[in-house]
Amino acid sequence: MIDFSGMSELLGLPFVHNALLAGAMLGVLAGLLGPLAVGRGMSFAVHGTSEMTFAGAAAGLLFAGAAGVSYGALAAAVAAAVLFGLFGLRERERDSAIGVVLSFGLGLGVLCLALYHGRAANKFGLLIGQIVGVDRSDLDVLMICGVAVVLVLAVVYRPLLFATFDPTMAVARGVPVRPLSVLFAVLIGITTALGVQIVGALLVLALMITPAAAAARVSANPVVVTALAVIFAEVSILGGIVLSLAPGLPVSPYVTSIAFLFYLGCRAIGAVRTPA
Repeated sequence: MIDFSGMSELLGLPFVHNALLAGAMLGVLAGLLGPLAVGRGMSFAVHGTSEMTFAGAAAGLLFAGAAGVSYGALAAAVAAAVLFGLFGLRERERDSAIGVVLSFGLGLGVLCLALYHGRAANKFGLLIGQIVGVDRSDLDVLMICGVAVVLVLAVVYRPLLFATFDPTMAVARGVPVRPLSVLFAVLIGITTALGVQIVGALLVLALMITPAAAAARVSANPVVVTALAVIFAEVSILGGIVLSLAPGLPVSPYVTSIAFLFYLGCRAIGAVRTPA
């Protein structure tokens, strides 16, 4: 039986405030970008980016300590986006390119962690998240990058949406589909990098994709899907953080479980509304 009597005291701790603020921003970014990633068939790309992000975070931890994790993750995320652009974004090339980058990132990350002789908790946190590791400087980086991602997305959202759901017509209309694809990959990479310290590199896919996949089950309207994805992502990440406090367990299992429940519920609603 979990004792929640000390929940109010736990919620008053500074590191919890940092984690909740970081989680709120991450939920917004995941909700905004997730439907586009699902629509573009980039779920696997998010996973590949997370592995490269893990490698960058591990390298940052090795060479600069805990303070270097965020910067290493961001640098690796941008590198992953560039690699995806260089190795091919066409559908027939995408999976193999992502698989190559994914395996390289995972191997490099494991090597960096093996060479790191600091606290084992820091290694573990990169994989499954560690909210106590979100300090003020990490929060500042996350907020600045998060606002930048939202502003860029606001500028390119309409052509990006057009290119996502009707790329052939978008090309015919003169929309710069390939540059937009690379830019979107960079935005995905930055958001994935920001999620490493909250939910970990291995499970950031759940926050980026599951809420969007759930929302897509109950509506075909892009605005409705995006709004629902933001709500689902926010409830998943903030609820996961709060629920993880009392037992002192990693936040990622709670986040993934809440998101999965949303997905099951939306699948059930979709099945009732459109029976086979």
